[in-house]
Amino acid sequence: MEPQAKVIAYEGYSKAYGRKERPAVQDLSLSVNNGEILGLVGLNGAGKTTMLRAAAGLLLPTSGTVRMDGHDIVRDKVAASRTLGIVPEFPNFEPSASALDLLEYLGGYHGLAGDAFRAHALALLTKVGLTGNEGRKVGTFSQGMKKRFALAAALLAHPRNLLLDEILNGLDPEGIRFVRRLLLELRTEGSAILLSSHILSEVESVADRIAVLHKGRLLECVPLKDIYASRAIRLRVRIRNPSPEVAAYLSSVGPVEREGESFSIAQPHGEVWEVNTELVRRGAQVAEIRMDREDLESYFFRTIGEEP
Repeated sequence: MEPQAKVIAYEGYSKAYGRKERPAVQDLSLSVNNGEILGLVGLNGAGKTTMLRAAAGLLLPTSGTVRMDGHDIVRDKVAASRTLGIVPEFPNFEPSASALDLLEYLGGYHGLAGDAFRAHALALLTKVGLTGNEGRKVGTFSQGMKKRFALAAALLAHPRNLLLDEILNGLDPEGIRFVRRLLLELRTEGSAILLSSHILSEVESVADRIAVLHKGRLLECVPLKDIYASRAIRLRVRIRNPSPEVAAYLSSVGPVEREGESFSIAQPHGEVWEVNTELVRRGAQVAEIRMDREDLESYFFRTIGEEP
């Protein structure tokens, strides 16, 4: 009977490449649920690619395991791989093969062939924005086109689980927007997606949860909405005619730092419009007022304890 758990699950996974080296990933336990995008963020060398290669069954663990829908990726590799699609950071395909021919060839590994599969392969090339390039050699594709083709190859067998390693690298703004829409569509269809990217603003735009990996260890894995709820907020106000009354009022809004006409208030009480109304009522000439909210990049560096 097929296991009921439909997830990507790391269970105490560790990987060391040498006895004297720090483990690339250490004692990692983490899962990605169906219908969820988990954004994996970390500096270079944090262990992100090791994590993804481990889940693809390309690395034997030093300890622990990774499971795909309950199947151990090492002991039950065939069963685990049936539900898995992968896009590596640097896709590498046979350069002399045409896009459609190569998809049909790759389909053979999944036992897929015939007219119906050929129609499916053509539809995938359309889905990823490569219409008109079916007969073009993959070796002539730009880096962005190779990423799109790699997505089509990853989706050939309708996988439930997707591993995407720096999929946004090499894409132009239109390509990034396309991938964003496709990921949200796949999430709606129930896919479990593990997404690694240095482009934190894009991770923020699609992820349901954020996992922060640093020096091989998982520091946090939290819903994005919880990050929003706890993130630092600062009200910045510049007043042309600051008075003691105005300064006293701003002190009541929150802890104030002042430099001449400029006031900075951490975690303020009230909205911008409310503060502005009260300032004007007190005769203040407000030159500027805005609320700065911590973005994912700032949250990330705060979590790992480093300055951006």
